[in-house]
Amino acid sequence: MFTFRASVICTSIIFCLITLASCAGLNTTTRPVKPATPATPASAAPAPSPTVAHKPDITPITTSVAPAHYTPHVFLRGVGRPDDLIFDQQGSLLFSDPYNGTISRVNRNGSVTVILRGLAAPEGLVVLRDGTLIIAEQQKHRILALAPGAPAPFVLHALPGIPSTAHCKDGVDGIALDPTNDTLIIPDSPTGEVYRMSRDGKLTLLASGIPRPVGAAVDAQGNVYVADECGGSLWRIAPGGKPIRMANFGMLDDVVLDTHGNALVIDLKPSIHALIRMNLTTGKQETLASRGFIEPQGLMIDAHDNIYVSDDYANVIMKYTPA
Repeated sequence: MFTFRASVICTSIIFCLITLASCAGLNTTTRPVKPATPATPASAAPAPSPTVAHKPDITPITTSVAPAHYTPHVFLRGVGRPDDLIFDQQGSLLFSDPYNGTISRVNRNGSVTVILRGLAAPEGLVVLRDGTLIIAEQQKHRILALAPGAPAPFVLHALPGIPSTAHCKDGVDGIALDPTNDTLIIPDSPTGEVYRMSRDGKLTLLASGIPRPVGAAVDAQGNVYVADECGGSLWRIAPGGKPIRMANFGMLDDVVLDTHGNALVIDLKPSIHALIRMNLTTGKQETLASRGFIEPQGLMIDAHDNIYVSDDYANVIMKYTPA
């Protein structure tokens, strides 16, 4: 996300998307946006039809019990300011860097390749089956698409909300793919609304009234889980239903689902700064990691239960492996 906190230490060819957000609630200070270098022109080219994203090189684990303990490892350090995370078709980790306007790939040998420059605060990422990369561009509040082999992204959709420098009104943040119907889930962060974007580009409102939705995940039944930063809550939107507040947290920034019936969230409230797991049936919460975080942001989990967390202030991506 692209929001400063004064108390921080010192303190988804294509289809279309949906967004949401609006804010209330926490004492945060809008983080100054670093002026982006002139973006590579995003032309209004025809969008490829969307397809489901996947991690092609791993076979999902289906055990019913989640790991109880994890061992932390430094996956990447000192390269830009990593934010949102996603796996590409080859299983390599991609990360956005809002401060430097880049999208980069961590190669298998540990080196880093910048695959796109000149974006206006890139945030959420989704990779489609054909390798198309979907990007949430926060400062311009729009969704971009980068086709495989293309030199530049094109604008897939400009979102309806109007971002500003006001409290909790930054532009689009996290986005997600709904694998049950190959649509995009777009939290419109400055308006507090959440949209579904279909293959024909139609936006369907799923929910409104969420203070600042900044991340989303979808389960196999089509339930959408939304991380609410400024409302400090995790919301669930059932197919055809209204949003339900599932649990209260401090200041959520991202959410992913594991294969064991849990939601993993990043809580970046300075007094918490933690990776938290919540059982979606019982509601039980447990902190999996907190030590050493300065401002945890992006979150991903692979099918081997390895968890990746980016910290843009510590300039690091951590990997937590089942112990």
